[in-house]
Amino acid sequence: MRKLSQITAIVLLVVTLASCKQQQARMPVSRSSGTFMKESVIRNKKLVASEEAKIDSIIKSNPKIKYYASKKGYWYSYDIRNEKDTLRPKKGDIAFFDYEIKDLKGNVVYSEVELRPQVYAVDKQNIMMGLRDGIKLMRKNEKVTFLFPSNMGFGYHGDEKRIGTNEPLICTVTLNDFKPENKQTPVNIIKNE
Repeated sequence: MRKLSQITAIVLLVVTLASCKQQQARMPVSRSSGTFMKESVIRNKKLVASEEAKIDSIIKSNPKIKYYASKKGYWYSYDIRNEKDTLRPKKGDIAFFDYEIKDLKGNVVYSEVELRPQVYAVDKQNIMMGLRDGIKLMRKNEKVTFLFPSNMGFGYHGDEKRIGTNEPLICTVTLNDFKPENKQTPVNIIKNE
């Protein structure tokens, strides 16, 4: 009987020790190799290089026009420049402007008449990224032509109407006026997109 209790104690001890063993973490069923991201980066670099080459050819084909490179990755030239005023729209100002959108071949996508008038609360409304930045470079009564790569325009989705996927654009913008937010008389601010 004593042997039976010793054997039972030993079995219980072995079972207890075996159950205390920590389980090891399982390996994931599938592992991400990062291939998709690497391919996406390569694809986007090719797209940017292609668009920049097209824009560069436009700039080189018009040597009489002085284009400026922005810090945001687009180019612009002044059709009408205002050297007298120093003020530019800033966040919260209400900008009144007209603009026209063309593709890089010069075909009108949206005419100025179709898009006018535009009233925009600077940095407080959702508009095309390039315009959002470009308007803040302008002075009252200036007319500027912007060359936007697709990422500064409507990007991958286009506008789901006339502007296609990854389409670089030429936008000619006339800043008619802008007013500080707190001095603005009540006006219906329209959403531009």
